[in-house]
Amino acid sequence: MCQNNIDPEKKNQVSRYKIREQAFFLCFESLFSDTDIDELADNAGDARDEILSDIAVERARGTMTNTEVIDEKISENLKEGWKISRISKVSLALLRLAIYEMLYEEEIPVSVSINEAVELSKKYTAEDDAAFVNGVLGAVAKTL
Repeated sequence: MCQNNIDPEKKNQVSRYKIREQAFFLCFESLFSDTDIDELADNAGDARDEILSDIAVERARGTMTNTEVIDEKISENLKEGWKISRISKVSLALLRLAIYEMLYEEEIPVSVSINEAVELSKKYTAEDDAAFVNGVLGAVAKTL
């Protein structure tokens, strides 16, 4: 279930890293389904018996709403000959979320978005993918 029915004190106990990780999971899951983010969040809460942060759901929703703009940024900053379709689903979800934060979440420093995307990449992908995510995000940051 979404965290809408949770005591406000507990809502504030979710770390920024956990919020970002939850948003990443939702963005990743959305790559395999036409289901909207709110339904994915409800399903994730039920399936994993985990309470998702409202902030994570909002961030994932914002990411998916702005996918066209975000994907354009990714495409502009890939090496010649690379296309988005060549990027692993995990890396794509991480790139989209980080670029969403870089473009639309002013309170999050760009360096934090990059660093945490790289850390999540190290946790969920191969080592080469973390370097790739870092390179693309660094290139995007230079255009902001």
